[in-house]
Amino acid sequence: MSNLYILVSNDDGVQSPGLLALRQALNVLGETAVLAPDRNMSATGLSRKLYDPLRARPVTLADGSAALACDGTPGDCVALAVLGVLPRRPDLVVSGVNLGPNLGSDVAYSGTVAAAMEGALAGVPSIAVSLCTRDQWDFRVAAEAALRLAKAVLSHQLPPGVILNVNVPPGPPGTISEVQVTRLGRRVYRDTLEVRHDPRGVPYYWFSGAEPESHLEEGTDVHAVAHGYISVTPLHLDLTSHALLEAVRGWAI
Repeated sequence: MSNLYILVSNDDGVQSPGLLALRQALNVLGETAVLAPDRNMSATGLSRKLYDPLRARPVTLADGSAALACDGTPGDCVALAVLGVLPRRPDLVVSGVNLGPNLGSDVAYSGTVAAAMEGALAGVPSIAVSLCTRDQWDFRVAAEAALRLAKAVLSHQLPPGVILNVNVPPGPPGTISEVQVTRLGRRVYRDTLEVRHDPRGVPYYWFSGAEPESHLEEGTDVHAVAHGYISVTPLHLDLTSHALLEAVRGWAI
């Protein structure tokens, strides 16, 4: 595997400690390249920057290693990488390690998942990795889990258009949780709209609200993580509801 070329990206920004931990873990598999947003781009989903030029500038990470910081979205970063900004096309895309979960409905918004999906759109095997806490900054367990999953993906291969979405429960360094292969669960968002006014009296808005409520249904990613397991969910780019195809064809449209 020494000839592998691995792209590491994220949505928390190029200087995120989660990205650095991920890169350091994956270095044992081959050569890693980092191309990630130059700032936090969480919840950008599969958005792309189409009407402005993109820039990718060299930066240095906390361990002294070189990286590229892009002023676009996570999807832009991966697209730039596979289309020729890097010296060669990556053999694997790993996105993360995200600070916070990407469980259930989160995947519709997640820039972490979107980076992996952009890799899959380009035909590159891709993994998204998240640490399910917002207050623990030790990413070593999640990085170790990412390394395990990367080895598995390279050995077994993923079908076209499929990514692995990996969520890791927090734990002390050196501990490895068992893995459960899961389906997406359900997270109910309790968003609220906060209206404020600037000094001229013009309103502006903030989204706020409590943390999403997770439905702990057995077999789902939210259930697995809540019970201390690493959740691995295969996600397909095909969003078709195949079960409804015939029913909709029968509608009098």
